[in-house]
Amino acid sequence: MKTRDAAHAEESAEVEVLIAEAAKFDAISKQIKASLSRLDGGKHMAKDSTRPVYSNTQGLQALNGNIDKILDAIDKMLGPSEDKGREERIIRAGPERTGLPDYLASLKRVHKALSQMSSTNLRINQQAIGDFNELLSEGSNRLQDLFRSTLAESVQPVEPLHFITKQLAFPDLPQERVSKLGTIDSFLSSAAVRDSSYSSRESPSMRIYAEMRGAYLSGSLHNLSAASINISKRKASDEIYRQGTSGVGTYASAIEGIFSAEFNNISAIFSRDDWGLAFDATCRKALAEFAKTLRELNMHIKSNLPTDCFLVYEILEIVTNVGYRIDQLTGQLKLPFADALKPVRETAKSSLAELLEDVRRRISSMPSLPSDGSSLPLTVEVMTRMQTLTLYPQSLASIITSLGDGNWTSVPAVHSTSSTSLPSLQSFDVGADATQLLAHYIMDTIDALLSSLDAKARTLLKGKSLSGVFTANNVAVIDRMIRSSDLSSVLASGSASAKIESWRKKGTSAYLDSWREPCSALMDVQYTNRGARPPSGSNGIIDSTAVIKQLGSKDKDAIKEKFRNFNNSFDELSARHKAMQMEREVRSLLAREVQAMIEPLYARFWDRYHEIDKGKGKYVKYDKGSLSAALAALG
Repeated sequence: MKTRDAAHAEESAEVEVLIAEAAKFDAISKQIKASLSRLDGGKHMAKDSTRPVYSNTQGLQALNGNIDKILDAIDKMLGPSEDKGREERIIRAGPERTGLPDYLASLKRVHKALSQMSSTNLRINQQAIGDFNELLSEGSNRLQDLFRSTLAESVQPVEPLHFITKQLAFPDLPQERVSKLGTIDSFLSSAAVRDSSYSSRESPSMRIYAEMRGAYLSGSLHNLSAASINISKRKASDEIYRQGTSGVGTYASAIEGIFSAEFNNISAIFSRDDWGLAFDATCRKALAEFAKTLRELNMHIKSNLPTDCFLVYEILEIVTNVGYRIDQLTGQLKLPFADALKPVRETAKSSLAELLEDVRRRISSMPSLPSDGSSLPLTVEVMTRMQTLTLYPQSLASIITSLGDGNWTSVPAVHSTSSTSLPSLQSFDVGADATQLLAHYIMDTIDALLSSLDAKARTLLKGKSLSGVFTANNVAVIDRMIRSSDLSSVLASGSASAKIESWRKKGTSAYLDSWREPCSALMDVQYTNRGARPPSGSNGIIDSTAVIKQLGSKDKDAIKEKFRNFNNSFDELSARHKAMQMEREVRSLLAREVQAMIEPLYARFWDRYHEIDKGKGKYVKYDKGSLSAALAALG
């Protein structure tokens, strides 16, 4: 029992100790919480106190960085000023002594230094900026002089005929020289060294190149310009222009060759963006002279249009093709070529109506026509013109298509405003429509010729027979010249042949009108109510003796008179036929027509009445064989 109480007392004492310790720990815990609370408040106070200090520190760091940059900029600004003496010595020495690479490097350093100093706008740098600008200007001038002197070695005009006749390419600039010029232009064309006196796209080197090489082009082509004019003016005024004899083709070929070579030089020297501008500027003078040449030729052609209009067609064809090929190669000069061709194209369009009017005018002014019915030299001349037209299918296709069908019949109808653009290749397409329009124009010309000649013949020639021969002769010449040339393919349509045939029939009909007189003498009257039908032989041949026996004395006298009239008329017309000047095919045609008209009638008449003079030949001059021979002799 005592032992249990002692243990209980010991445990109670331990519990009390533990409670006391717990109370002590609770007090310590409260103290720690109070300390933590105080520390947290102090932390916020410290943070609020250090924030302004941190901000000031950042500002000071930025300021320090700016100061470092300013110091660096000052060092850079002072550096070029300190190097000015070295750059000045290089630049003033010139690229020939210094060497082009070192000279350009010095100029680039000057330009860079100038850019840096100009960006600061500091007063202290103004003197240095002025000095550097002066150096840069002097260096640019020295480079321009070098560009000019280098180019001067290759501006001696050449003889174009040497290259054309031998089919050689026009010379390019030497590669070493091209490389040097390109290096110089690369610097001079930079925006930094452009002088304010130049346009925004035109560098000093481009101006120099265009001036010097432009003179080279113009000088090389000058003789061809003069030759083209002189050759055209030396031609006889009444001679139709012959294709390829004017010199314009050679002139245009030279332009194409020398311009192509020049574009090769330009594309090797200048940057791609400057090719077009440099090429236009370089070719401007030579093209202006070419345009002037075409204007002079055009004035000469207009004063001799009936014979020289074909030169207009040739110029239009040649120059359009050359301009198109140059445009395909370079993408340039389309408009200058079109402007040069504008007066020529206007003349070409008006020429078609002028040629028609010239035919009518010349026939109208003729005081007389050949008294033997021969064809006119004018017919040959007009058909030669028509044959010559076929030599220029491209230019005529363009002209006639632009005019439209039938709009060439009067001069005022063709004075329309010409386009300022070079004709496209589509307008030069000689298709079925263009060929048909050309055929219409040629037939209009032939119709105008024959209509005017027919009207003139009815006025000036005596008798329809002579007039008919005259028409037939001219138709024969026309038909022969069509068949013997390219006109046959142009006029292959049936309508053209039908028109010509109608004129041939008209001439033949007029000629045969006089042969109706002997035909009328072979007409007799048979009275079926006066007796039996005249007897015929066993082979159906009429018995002339029996026929004569049935005739009264008056009828016999009438038959005799008919034979006399026929003989006289036939002999007279035969002599006149032989005396007339006829084309070979006309004489043959008319002889056949006369034979077809006379021989059947005479054979019938002779069969019935040849026994009227009992074979003495007093009235019946021709038997059927001799008449057939006489008719055959007409051919």
